[in-house]
Amino acid sequence: MQALEKTDRVVYWGTGRRKSAVARVRLVPGDGRLTINGKPGETHLQFNPSYLSVTKAPLETLGLENDYNILVNVRGGGLTGQADAIRLGVARALCELDPDNRKPLKLEGYLTRDPRAKERRKYGLKKARKAPQYSKR
Repeated sequence: MQALEKTDRVVYWGTGRRKSAVARVRLVPGDGRLTINGKPGETHLQFNPSYLSVTKAPLETLGLENDYNILVNVRGGGLTGQADAIRLGVARALCELDPDNRKPLKLEGYLTRDPRAKERRKYGLKKARKAPQYSKR
């Protein structure tokens, strides 16, 4: 019986989070394709050019947009949160690829996690700050 051979492909990992979206990103040497949850990235991000440009921005900053394929598993949140989570994951994977990439990515702000999240609901209110209608009489 033959043992299965593992291909020695170099894979760089990065995790990105934004609001409630979590993206696990893998950078694999390739031709610049984006795959999200097993589907083409354009399909998942609904062919929205701003979302697509956000996800590939760290690679474009370093001039590597056609050198690596981006493989992503993303859960939670909406498309904006997912796109921003993917951007952070790609930037972190690029830092793992070469520590010299950190400075240009940091200057562009791609390594900063956006801390804004939904505010919790308070008792007596309908949402975080929306109060029920006030009745004088």
